[in-house]
Amino acid sequence: NFDLLGGEFRQWGSGWRGHFGQLDMQIDNNTTERGQRSGGRAARVRRRSEEATQNFPACIPRKIPVYELLEEEALQQLEAQADWILKEVGVEVSDDQEALSLLREAGASVKGNRVRFEPGLARSLCASAPCQFQLHARDPARTVTIGGNHVVMSPASGPPMVTDMDRGRRKGSIDAFRDFVKLAESTSYLHHAGATLCEPEDIALNKRHLDMVYNLIRYSSKPFMGSGAAPERAVDSIRMAELVFGEAFVKSHCVITTSLNINSPLTLDHITTGVMKIYARANQGVLLSPFMMSGAMSPVTQPASIAQLHAECMAGIALYQLFQKGAPIIYGNFLTTLDLKTGAPTFGTAEANLSALAVGQLSRRLGVPLRCGGHLTASKIADGQAMQESADSMTAGLLAGANFVLQAAGWLESGMTIGYEKFVMDIDRCGMMQRMLAGLILNENELAKDAYREAGPGQTYLGTNHTQRNFESANYTPDLADTDPYEHWLDNGSQDIQQRANRRWKEMLAQFQAPAIDPGVDEALQEFVARRKREMPDEWY
Repeated sequence: NFDLLGGEFRQWGSGWRGHFGQLDMQIDNNTTERGQRSGGRAARVRRRSEEATQNFPACIPRKIPVYELLEEEALQQLEAQADWILKEVGVEVSDDQEALSLLREAGASVKGNRVRFEPGLARSLCASAPCQFQLHARDPARTVTIGGNHVVMSPASGPPMVTDMDRGRRKGSIDAFRDFVKLAESTSYLHHAGATLCEPEDIALNKRHLDMVYNLIRYSSKPFMGSGAAPERAVDSIRMAELVFGEAFVKSHCVITTSLNINSPLTLDHITTGVMKIYARANQGVLLSPFMMSGAMSPVTQPASIAQLHAECMAGIALYQLFQKGAPIIYGNFLTTLDLKTGAPTFGTAEANLSALAVGQLSRRLGVPLRCGGHLTASKIADGQAMQESADSMTAGLLAGANFVLQAAGWLESGMTIGYEKFVMDIDRCGMMQRMLAGLILNENELAKDAYREAGPGQTYLGTNHTQRNFESANYTPDLADTDPYEHWLDNGSQDIQQRANRRWKEMLAQFQAPAIDPGVDEALQEFVARRKREMPDEWY
């Protein structure tokens, strides 16, 4: 029976491929306003992918609902637990007397470095944070909205290592950093250029932020992040943004953000608060995330971890608003699990994904834009484990209502590595997820009454006029997936998706054209970088 079914399927499949072949030939023979079609199926797939990429907006408007995991009673219980943590345990604010004074004046109890909030106080201080804001890009067409029903995706940030199939795993460099800026600029499935795409460890630690920010500005026209590693580096980042946008514009518009981690459990150190002051008082944005792994930085159970994350976010957002009322800030969720046998971080787990959904509800009730993790994985290479964990993590974040997705492309090895092949595999899936976020469109064309009239019962719809009109736009066309028959795949070298991705990132870099920049602005940026480097000795640790 299996053999008979297999034979019937192969026979049916041959006829099906024949229909598709006729349809491809018809499309190849049609001349449209875009010109003559040619180049075979692979060229058509690539062209459709590139055209779809060009047509995506600067950020994605969400057309599907978020997932409401918890009922009102459960949400109130988590919020009450967060208030209990802030009152009974409190938050440590270390070595920042100004921050402690502002919190005391706002009504918090301050003893030494320990700050405690009465129930409801932290939430009330968060009320001045905007529910959404615009993040301006060097190219105004690429300005994005953070918050509301908008979704912005940004590549991996922070890995000290890079890897690809040709050269293997190695330390990050400024050349690799520049490569990833170019890859991010080359796709509209990423709406943000990123931050520390990899650590350029061939440049002194105290100077590399200058080169990173310069490359983000020079080789991308999208929004970008500045340094959050130290207050003086935050100042440099904002000064460089002012050279691009003008001081007057920067005073009244958000043009740069940075990513900061609360030192979980329940600690804000003076570096973090110092950077917060710089960005807040410049009216710029901060993405503030507790870095929390259940069982290490929080209790092992997820409800406790969720409540603690909410408490830490509220305390951080409240302080940011005390530094500058109305300054834009993003509620960050980086809550994951541990392998409790080894202590290693795990991603895409059922517990972490459930937590993301609950955190999304809490952030919406607070009224602050939400950041979630993207294609996260502990795998060392772009294998099946990587894609399972990444897909589950990203899907949970989007269903949770993420407005800003950090780590959307390239993340490997629990954030220790960014991979070239993984990067393009991830952006392909970003496009797929953005198609899902667009939801279903219902109109006369989509309901296809003319196709029913033309084909009738028992006939294939492949040859109808409706199919030919909608052939290229009906479905998202993956750039890397292989859907050809086995024989064609065999003839083309039996390549897996990593091998196809390896070829694709090389093509993208070879075809890259840097976006235009005002020569005077570019010169001013280079002079600023050179001057700041002369002003300080190299520090490598």
